[in-house]
Amino acid sequence: MEAQQLPLKDIHIPQAINWWPPAIGWWLLVLLIILLLVGSIWLYKRLTRKTAVKTAKNLLLLIKQDSQTDNQQKLVELSKLLRRVAISNQPRKNIAGLTGNDWLSFLDSSVKGQPFTIGVGQLLAEAPYRKTPPSDDQISQLVGLCQDWLNAQAKAK
Repeated sequence: MEAQQLPLKDIHIPQAINWWPPAIGWWLLVLLIILLLVGSIWLYKRLTRKTAVKTAKNLLLLIKQDSQTDNQQKLVELSKLLRRVAISNQPRKNIAGLTGNDWLSFLDSSVKGQPFTIGVGQLLAEAPYRKTPPSDDQISQLVGLCQDWLNAQAKAK
């Protein structure tokens, strides 16, 4: 047969590939990037929270074992420590302005009962207004309460 007698059609060039919708690989890449970002943010928050609580536990141990400072100064140091941990774990705007009973109620929200608003934790709010420093037994109880609060922070979220 001759080439002109064959029923052949002319060559057709395929259409240009459109940019939309993207291929499945691009969708998977976008999904992977989003998952990596969310995972990185979650991991960062988790590590910083654990680091803050771990450091706070070490500082609490130092405060407890320090025999050079008096009980009034220990009370001030405990209050500062709890505030720093709370600010590092929660949004600053929610925590920084809390004082008095509001602060103690916030602390109570992490532990069972109301040991801060009703129990020995009241020392944290009363300390600046007391004429006498707290006793060794009160400081010991407060250190234990602070330890419980820090343990609750480590387990949270």
